[in-house]
Amino acid sequence: MIRYEMEAADVSAIRFGVSPLSELGLALRALYEPEWFPLQRPWVQRIAGVRSLLDEEMLLALVNDRRWVADFVNPRPSSPLTSLEDELADLGRISRSHLHADLEKVHGSVPRVFHGRHGVVVARLQRALATAWDLCFAPHWVRMHAVMQADIAYRGRIAARAGIGAVLNGLSDAVRYDGRHLDVRLWNPAVRHRPVLGDGLTLVPSIFTARVSTPIDDDLPPTVMYPARGQGAMWSTAVGPDAAAVTDLLGRTRAVLLTELGEPASSTDLALRLGVSTSAVNQHLRVMARAGLLNRARYGRAVLYYRSAAGDALCAQGSRA
Repeated sequence: MIRYEMEAADVSAIRFGVSPLSELGLALRALYEPEWFPLQRPWVQRIAGVRSLLDEEMLLALVNDRRWVADFVNPRPSSPLTSLEDELADLGRISRSHLHADLEKVHGSVPRVFHGRHGVVVARLQRALATAWDLCFAPHWVRMHAVMQADIAYRGRIAARAGIGAVLNGLSDAVRYDGRHLDVRLWNPAVRHRPVLGDGLTLVPSIFTARVSTPIDDDLPPTVMYPARGQGAMWSTAVGPDAAAVTDLLGRTRAVLLTELGEPASSTDLALRLGVSTSAVNQHLRVMARAGLLNRARYGRAVLYYRSAAGDALCAQGSRA
């Protein structure tokens, strides 16, 4: 457990933030041990087709079997509008000693994948995180962000009506506030004391936190990552449409493309596979992406397309028919 000790000024300075990089870092735990994150299983299933494109050697080395994640991929957000690009740029300036110290707190040593020239290692880390974002997060981020912003608005209404104490005590069953101390119960039962001392306390809603999380390093600014309301409903899908209507809507060519895109592919790959021109395939793919049936992400010089949740639902309905 960590006990944040707060003066009146610390309580009045509590704020909310959203960190894309932190959310991505927390999501790595669902890749590492999905059984611990049942509400996020639909997301794990949806990205199964792109996992072979991820640098999982690098990404999964950021997590340990206690589901601790290296602090440098859980930065405290500066505002609810923090961008991934800015956070990755900041990560690019991390020192070798800082990188290694955070990894040693997680693993007890520095994993082999982080050995080598510091600049090369950090560049690989940035690429690995950016690719994971493009393939696994970007297609869902608008919806994720909306859930987190809705949570912040909800907590703001509680603060206005019942005070910040009600907000803090309502974050999670693992959080308790007594007017001076904010106790955050973690998996480690040992009690750590961390006076806030004007450093500010930031509350960060997350789709990928089942209980609560805090920085491993107590010297970092106080931050509590808590489960956003609506996690379970986020991945729900509507009842599948009528199969005959789907066929009439898509036509044969687009229906075939939708079937083929259970795995990521480029327009060139699809054109060769189906024996049609790349320009014709591109036209269909762009229309289907605009309609929300496909996700797309840049991978190197190619643009890869793959089915979205809506595309999966349509494809499944067609298969049953």
